[in-house]
Amino acid sequence: MSKIIASAAIRGAHKIVNDADEKWKKAMEKYGANEPVGFPNTAYFLPVIYGMLGIPVEKLGDMEQVLNRCKAILPPPVREKHPLPYLGPTLDAGMATLFAEELAEAIRYLEEPNFYTKTEDIADDNIWLGAADDIILRKRGIEFVDGTAPGFAAILGAAPTIEIAKQIAEELQQKNLYVFMCGEYNGKRFSEQLIEAGVQIGWPTRLVSFGPDTSAAVFAMGFATRAAMSFGGIEPGDFRKILIYNKDRVFAFALPMGYVTDEWYANAAGAINWGFPVIADTPIPEILPTGICTYEHVVSNIPHDELVAKAVEVRGLKVTVADVPVPVAFGAAFEGERVRGEDIYLECGGGRTQMVEWVTSKPMDEVEDGHVEVIGKNIRDIEPGSRLPMAICVEVAGREMQDDYEPILERQIHHLLNYAQGVMHIGQRDIAWIRIAKQAIEKGFDLSHIGTILHAKLHQDFGRIFDKLQVTIYTDEDKVKEIVETAREVYNVRDARIEGMTDETVDTYYSCTLCQSFAPSHVCTISPERTGLCGSYNWMDCKASYEINPTGPNQPVEKGEVIDPVLGQWKGVNDFIYQASRGKIDHYNFYSIMNDPMTTCGCCECIAAVLPLCNGIMTVSREYTGETPCGMKFTTLAGTIGGGLSTPGFVGHGKYNTTQRKFISGDGGLLRMVWMPKSLKEEIGDRVNTRAEEMGVSNFLDMIADETVGVTEEEILPFLEEKGHPALTMESILG
Repeated sequence: MSKIIASAAIRGAHKIVNDADEKWKKAMEKYGANEPVGFPNTAYFLPVIYGMLGIPVEKLGDMEQVLNRCKAILPPPVREKHPLPYLGPTLDAGMATLFAEELAEAIRYLEEPNFYTKTEDIADDNIWLGAADDIILRKRGIEFVDGTAPGFAAILGAAPTIEIAKQIAEELQQKNLYVFMCGEYNGKRFSEQLIEAGVQIGWPTRLVSFGPDTSAAVFAMGFATRAAMSFGGIEPGDFRKILIYNKDRVFAFALPMGYVTDEWYANAAGAINWGFPVIADTPIPEILPTGICTYEHVVSNIPHDELVAKAVEVRGLKVTVADVPVPVAFGAAFEGERVRGEDIYLECGGGRTQMVEWVTSKPMDEVEDGHVEVIGKNIRDIEPGSRLPMAICVEVAGREMQDDYEPILERQIHHLLNYAQGVMHIGQRDIAWIRIAKQAIEKGFDLSHIGTILHAKLHQDFGRIFDKLQVTIYTDEDKVKEIVETAREVYNVRDARIEGMTDETVDTYYSCTLCQSFAPSHVCTISPERTGLCGSYNWMDCKASYEINPTGPNQPVEKGEVIDPVLGQWKGVNDFIYQASRGKIDHYNFYSIMNDPMTTCGCCECIAAVLPLCNGIMTVSREYTGETPCGMKFTTLAGTIGGGLSTPGFVGHGKYNTTQRKFISGDGGLLRMVWMPKSLKEEIGDRVNTRAEEMGVSNFLDMIADETVGVTEEEILPFLEEKGHPALTMESILG
């Protein structure tokens, strides 16, 4: 253990704890002990403190016990003649540092409520995002579950030049890593360097500017800690499990860039507790033996062009990056990039022109693998700012290819084109919309590269179900109209086929255990009439996934003997649940919220809860941040039931599942729905009315209350009575 590192980290920790103590005392004088504090919209209070100590800091007065704990674990400064430096006290200093920084940042939220944007995107006049709320955590958490985000890099300071900053950021993005940024070096900050270089930052591009100061590093550690509690189902205060979980599952590392101050050393010591190593670009002392981290703890003096590769090696990351032969950077981190205004070179669809995407099967002899053709105008034929109609026609052939797989492949077009830097894609089918940036054109991108991307990635991800793939890009208006008409006929056939499926017409359901990396006891079983909780997987998706990867997370589940056809329970499903949950869950019901409902993970799109006074249920989507009639926000609900639990009275579900025929059919079905957020009503309203019509109720959407009516049962009950809501005359939902 380095005496220099131990000395500096402990000195830095003493300074940070003392500063936090002073801020707290001043805040106490100004606001008093009962003043509420915390990070906005989270059920995890101050998450590092809550996770490590189990202490919910809700008021200023609650901070005193945490400050006392900081002072208790702070080791004395290292002596010159008898230093006795070793890792234990240094790690304690690092933990005290993070506790103190979290307190200081909570006081900042109190004193300067507009210091952070509290959003996913930066604002025109503010680039500091602050702590991620629980909506962001759950939205981004699924990317850590399914592997599209293998980990994150926490960058302190700034690069020597904006060019180096851009190069490092893009290299991290291409490896699909998140980048959490804070602190400054020589008056410069990595986030600001990226903006100066013309790089889009924010959660959508995985370049997250937490804050301008070193203390904002605690937001990264809080994100990791909440992941363990939210997705792993670990109880607050069980610090050992949380730290081990992060070491084994949340692959992160720290990149201090510039002169390492005492405060930086203290934060680095904190990160090592979580198993996150430190890789520096300056010649600081190293800690090479393994122990707390998977491999080395501190590695230094790494050249900037080798920094990312060395960090990935030291952290033990297994990064898979597709070799896609296009002239722009390519990776999932670019999926959230936006192309706006003066940056647009070409725009197609989005209501400005017609655009359609269509995947269709062909005989083997009609497809030339890898053939890409552009029919109509290409980039060289147009001026910047142009608009064109577009049809993307993907023709596949293969012995294992089935018609049911076409929409699954088609759905990938959205993600795959968004992975190209400088390409923005929205929508699908005949409401697609694409924008291509001038910067992409300057690097040599043209329309043929759309086909190149689809050929390379669809082969890589779905090659088991087809043998050949060719792509034709049409920009000729007459030809685009022709493709639109043909594709719409196919869409109608597909929809009828999917909508016509019922749970009774199949003998096999499919499992999805992707979320078990975060919620070990959760087993999602997907049937034709019950889509996955995350909204990303339906029965056909899982069938295709199994064909592609027979040993993957989507396994066939034979229904077996029917135990309860009303509540939705089968012996074969129960046997699978017991085995897949490692004995934690032995059964659940598909169609009930009251009687042993399906387990819920942290990635669910919506959570439904019983409202006894209204004799119905409510549901809330994760985008809605307000209060609900069950007395809990989405974040609180998810934190309570989202660790893989079966909780009577509550159940997670997908948005689409809300209007499927079997949605809580064992308890009365959709007609039990008495409240949902206005935004969700607008999103799924047409489907709600269609399904209710099938059940004999017209204009049902108008009978459902939302936050404009009220956010308590007492507030919404008169509205339901006035509307004659059918739930009020149904049998008691409590049985």
